[in-house]
Amino acid sequence: MSPITLNIIAISVFSVTMLILLGPLLSISPEGLATVTAALLGLVSLDQLGWQGRGGTLLVDWLSQRSPDYCDRIIRHEAGHFLTAYMLGIPIDNYTLTAWETLKVGVGGNGGVIFKTDDIDQAVEVGKISQQQIDRYCTVWMAGIAAEELTYGSAQGGRDDRLKLNLLWQQINRPLAEVPLKQRWSMLQAKTLIEKQPDAYGALIDAMAERRPVEECCELIEQHLQSAGV
Repeated sequence: MSPITLNIIAISVFSVTMLILLGPLLSISPEGLATVTAALLGLVSLDQLGWQGRGGTLLVDWLSQRSPDYCDRIIRHEAGHFLTAYMLGIPIDNYTLTAWETLKVGVGGNGGVIFKTDDIDQAVEVGKISQQQIDRYCTVWMAGIAAEELTYGSAQGGRDDRLKLNLLWQQINRPLAEVPLKQRWSMLQAKTLIEKQPDAYGALIDAMAERRPVEECCELIEQHLQSAGV
């Protein structure tokens, strides 16, 4: 069960508990409490079983969007993915910054950078994946966490990014004991790339906050890379 689902259940239990405690004061009948309890639990179950928890994700993200800190973390996280993907030559098709935007484009999570081609998946399928491909994608996957840590000292997001790396290691039949080391190595590579281009990263954050098209974001990065002599 996902952390978001557990959060929704916790909120539901808390709400029901408060209703039970305050019911007599608010003149709410036991039958009314039973109906509310059944409705809340039913909605959670329906969302989890029928919609894979996406309703809970939308609700939690919508509530979290009220926090400027949360929104800033999301943008910085995704800008980290975007910048490193561009610098490592991985074509970018789109990006999203909220769960609703993500749902509309047909992918999961609260936000993300969407690549034009997932050549790593194709390479895994045919059994011909190079170490360079592994290193590039692992660096990009860990770049969101790296970006948050550079700004805040710690990361709140990145669960799905870590899962991608874990899944890749299973697909290529590599020992899972290597995963923590690969995560740390990839995060260090991502931090180095971001730290070397602070102006490009800052401009990208502003552009993504304005929801500017991918093409404009890439042009901004290129302009700053050229100014830095890269």
